[in-house]
Amino acid sequence: MGAPLQTATFSLDTPSGQRGAEVVYRRAGEGDPLVLLHGIGHHLQAWDPVFDILAAEHDVVALDLPGFGRSPALPAGVPYDLPSTAAVLRAFFETLGLDRPHVAGNSLGGLIALQLGHEKLVRTVTALSPAGFWTESERRYAFGVLGGLRNGARRLPPERLARLAATSAGRAALVSLVYAHPGRRPVDAVIAEASALRDAVGFEATLAAGRTVLFTHEVPDLPVTIAWGTRDRVLLRRQGIRARQVIPGARLVRLPDCGHVPMSDDPALVARVVLDTAR
Repeated sequence: MGAPLQTATFSLDTPSGQRGAEVVYRRAGEGDPLVLLHGIGHHLQAWDPVFDILAAEHDVVALDLPGFGRSPALPAGVPYDLPSTAAVLRAFFETLGLDRPHVAGNSLGGLIALQLGHEKLVRTVTALSPAGFWTESERRYAFGVLGGLRNGARRLPPERLARLAATSAGRAALVSLVYAHPGRRPVDAVIAEASALRDAVGFEATLAAGRTVLFTHEVPDLPVTIAWGTRDRVLLRRQGIRARQVIPGARLVRLPDCGHVPMSDDPALVARVVLDTAR
């Protein structure tokens, strides 16, 4: 992964006036622009398994959402809700000169990608296990899983994390809720994503904003693919059926033997789904 991390700086309207915002990103490749959005508590490196495959055909931008990874928190007064996040990404697109990019997102990132599609800010949408199509009991379950992972990451001493990540059994204990094949995750990747989850300053505010979220919008006049891992243990795959009912023009794709974050479980399949949608 040779592309360096970069920082985009731009202005946002807040109740107290114009405030500066920053987003850290990685960019590589040529062709139509394709933006990659990660899930809550994760970081742009979630897309590492497919980044180079996608960059062979596209100008790919993977970013840390504000308050996650290396991107700082949103300015004071800017909420971590869907409209505000879409506004942040609109400003980010303008700063990088991205004219209606293709977008692919996972979990929270999938929900944001669909919102961008609803607002006609993108050309195509690929949503991998997107949030927002749950029943109330399913939402409480998912938030319980996410909160448990967050608490575990915050309480685990770095040295203990390193020892666990060094073994297959330890990696299973750390990340089996989000990956169907945790043993395929590199040791340094597991340590880095646990650290990203521990340090995510936007986690609680994003989770709180999501308590009332149900995606009910149309996403008309552009290609939309919704893909779900058959072994997703965070957002159960029956939610994909509801997503297809809300967005009747969408293509619903099954990702066999993949978990909630499928890019690591089957990089070739996920890349093919994203590329097919963009085509």
